[in-house]
Amino acid sequence: MADRARSFGSLAGDYAEHRPDYPADGIRWALGGVTGPVLDLAAGTGKLTSGLLALGLSVTAVEPDDAMRAELSRRFPQVAALPGAAEEIPLASGSVDAVLVGQAFHWFDQAAALDEIGRVLRPGGAVGLLWNAEDTSVEWMAGLMALAGTTAGISAPERTSMPTHALFSEPEVAMFPHVQRRTSDSLAETLSTHSRMIVIPVAERDAVLGRIRAYLSSRPETASGEFDAPLVTKVVRARRV
Repeated sequence: MADRARSFGSLAGDYAEHRPDYPADGIRWALGGVTGPVLDLAAGTGKLTSGLLALGLSVTAVEPDDAMRAELSRRFPQVAALPGAAEEIPLASGSVDAVLVGQAFHWFDQAAALDEIGRVLRPGGAVGLLWNAEDTSVEWMAGLMALAGTTAGISAPERTSMPTHALFSEPEVAMFPHVQRRTSDSLAETLSTHSRMIVIPVAERDAVLGRIRAYLSSRPETASGEFDAPLVTKVVRARRV
């Protein structure tokens, strides 16, 4: 799992270009009314940072991968982007009102990360965990995902939950519909940025992407022009007690 967690930096530019953002309603719900300074933890190239800035919030980003962090700084030079890990956050105790994590909490040592998140949060502050996933209740998307698997599997991202922790209230969960405007080529590029695609041999990756492109070319919903790729965003939130 550690190799997969560290795999994204090799495609930082592609990740920034092709990964979806997060729905504003989901971000607001994760914040639970918090308007003070926010930490975007494991911020990657700034997909969640962008949504936080759009809401007028003061954001600090922490990201361990140098290439991902450099891409974030290129896109959002006004944001302080610090090297650091979820298990060792380079911020003072009680220095932020919210900690949000986009598409990354499943990679953490979760108990240690929650200890650190609890340390940097002020009492009453919010922790929000967000995950985008393909909406397989849509028939054509279910068919696509059925043939998009690889030998790396998808076990790590299945851990889209927050364990109970003494520093936090009982977690709440909400789901938000979302879309990403795509073409058949750009949707294939999006899927190619998933860790299960990055870590496999080139020959396997080429074969999987070939199946994906053939399928998208065969479906009336995706064969020509732009379309909305259906997503669902899972959000888990809790309060610092």
